[in-house]
Amino acid sequence: MSDKKEKVKLLVEKRKINGSKVKLLRKQAILPANIYGRKVKSLAVQVDLKAFLPILKETGETGLVELKVKGEDKIRPVLIHNVQYHAVNDEPLHADFYQVDLKEKVTTKIPVELVSESPAVKNKIGILIQPLNEIEVEALPTDLPEKIEVNISSLEKINDAVLLKEVKLDTGVKVLSDVNQILVKIDPPAKEEEVAPVEEEVKEGEEEKEEGKEGEEVAEEEKETPRSEEKKEKTKAEVERKEPGKEEEKPKE
Repeated sequence: MSDKKEKVKLLVEKRKINGSKVKLLRKQAILPANIYGRKVKSLAVQVDLKAFLPILKETGETGLVELKVKGEDKIRPVLIHNVQYHAVNDEPLHADFYQVDLKEKVTTKIPVELVSESPAVKNKIGILIQPLNEIEVEALPTDLPEKIEVNISSLEKINDAVLLKEVKLDTGVKVLSDVNQILVKIDPPAKEEEVAPVEEEVKEGEEEKEEGKEGEEVAEEEKETPRSEEKKEKTKAEVERKEPGKEEEKPKE
């Protein structure tokens, strides 16, 4: 099952600024872009970012856009391709417009969108796995679907799956991907990892603290011992100095 998007219009202007100077355009909320295609001469253009964003959201890279270049009379049918984004704020930095011939088929990848709800997931019997997120197809530009919807309401137990060949597409859309691939399936729930008892960890921590205290006490003893011994030696020496100083009794004559 698929969903077609209607064509939308977008106005662009020819671009005279190139290279590193395009930063000046971005500061003015203008997106640098290029038009290219088979038998089409490449053209540097620029588009208002505020006008571009909603169209990108609506069509993605599969919806047909009627591109009007300011100063030209002819409408260019294009697909939005190769959008580059800023690493931090995720804002578009550059885009390509692939001009197509409405009478010639094109090859592109269509995103897969899951619809409905799986009883297996709802009842916590298993977890949902989606190995395939895009499907490569061939079709006329006007026949390209925006997305391919996959109903998962039939997935009730472990190992239930939906294969690509089970999905119905509109007439004129040819699937190029392997039709025997699994789009989505139900796997057994993940096993919980065993966690060591907290009491043992606390006990070990307390033992380490006690050992640390003992080490501190031993260190203090080692620091104090030389001073104590020195004090004892000093006291002993004082006693010895005093004893020889006593007057010896003279022998009676």
